[in-house]
Amino acid sequence: MKYLSTRAVATDSIERKRFCEILLEGLAPDGGLYLPEHYPQVDDATLLKWRSVYHDQGYAALAFEVLSLYIDDIPATDLKAICDKTYTEAVFGSKEIVPLKKLEVASTDAAQTTLYLEALSNGPTLAFKDMAMQLLGNLFEYELARRGEELNILGATSGDTGSAAEYAMRGKKGVRVFMTSPFGRMSPFQQAQMFSLMDENIHNIAVDGVFDDCQDLVKAVSNDLDFKRKYKIGTVNSINWARLMAQVVYYFAGYFQATQANTEKVSFTVPSGNFGNVCAGHVARMMGLPIDKLVVATNENDVLDEFLRTGVYRVRGSADTHETSSPSMDISKASNFERFVFDLLNRDGARVNVLFGDTLAKEGRFDLRADPAFSQAATRYGFESGKSTHADRLATIQATFEHFGVMIDTHTADGVKVAHEHLQPGVPMIVLETALPIKFAATIVEALGREPDRPARFEGIEALPKRVTRMTADVDAVKAYIVQHCQ
Repeated sequence: MKYLSTRAVATDSIERKRFCEILLEGLAPDGGLYLPEHYPQVDDATLLKWRSVYHDQGYAALAFEVLSLYIDDIPATDLKAICDKTYTEAVFGSKEIVPLKKLEVASTDAAQTTLYLEALSNGPTLAFKDMAMQLLGNLFEYELARRGEELNILGATSGDTGSAAEYAMRGKKGVRVFMTSPFGRMSPFQQAQMFSLMDENIHNIAVDGVFDDCQDLVKAVSNDLDFKRKYKIGTVNSINWARLMAQVVYYFAGYFQATQANTEKVSFTVPSGNFGNVCAGHVARMMGLPIDKLVVATNENDVLDEFLRTGVYRVRGSADTHETSSPSMDISKASNFERFVFDLLNRDGARVNVLFGDTLAKEGRFDLRADPAFSQAATRYGFESGKSTHADRLATIQATFEHFGVMIDTHTADGVKVAHEHLQPGVPMIVLETALPIKFAATIVEALGREPDRPARFEGIEALPKRVTRMTADVDAVKAYIVQHCQ
């Protein structure tokens, strides 16, 4: 399997790389994102086999089957050992790793539709990011040891990516983490998870601005190729293909739990800000997983919903990015969206380069309304969307707890609210859980009048000493900080 950039011009001379090369690289040198040259196709016989593998051997075995299609430069025995080490009941709390929870059965004249939650938040930091980040930490450690090299990871987080990355990388040999986050924009629990870590290889940088400013800093540093090579800069954000690839696995696991036969279809609703989580669903669908609809649920920062409704992709500035009660989705520049647009435009890298490298930078928007490809977002690729507000969040949290005794976090509430608007007779709807409620306790108290349950290991975390450096959104300042701590 070879990989190419979303901004590569389609010629025989396109540079194609193998998995372990892009694992440590992050962004492509041309500023694009890596994707496989083609999506491996999964036929009915393979789906039948994988269904049996998941139910009989477990999630780690299924992960090995899926990842083997994308990774052919790590020996199979080593890759299997990495999967077995990553996805254990001890780490994720259940044999299924991502168990489905039936919320309700909605009846119509035509058929019944079941709404499920897929539990992705039982890992070390109580967020779905653990599902990929735990694998990434083990892949990094393996490949760096094989090369005898070190890696400086530069990341940006709106809340959950940072803690998931730091918990996955803490103590890992040959790895340092420099994680940027928007100052004061995360929940107290999220801040405490990150800033209370005292490991020498973990560095937190609180940036004056919003998440998009942090993400821009990461891209700017990554685009300085000389600095990137000299200081061996890598990334754990979902611009790293390995993150997204790992997330593909739980779409298959959810499907196998919700269905009895491969003739059945399911739909997924995914709370989304940076488009990485739902882009993994797009990849699974392109591979042949019988997904009917991929429903994107946004909060008040509705850049993705606006595009899927209108064909206009319009980023917002810092002043126009709303601070909401589902803060991990307070994003107005969805990095992974470029991967989908690459497919939407029939993998025309030259055109993607114009849209994302030129038009978006100059005008802050691009418009595909007149392009025949835009209609294929829904018809060919199954995308639909919806938006949720703070009032919707509160109402959904209340209704879900009252009717089903299930407490959900604010981002998952956005997903449940939007999912109800897209139910189809006879097609199970799976909402991807984003985090556990304790991470957003203030809104849970507002909705339910009670504190959410807190795992014992996180008791008193907000009161722990914190180690964090605050700085302006300045690329040179971030570079200087990295240099200082690489001595």
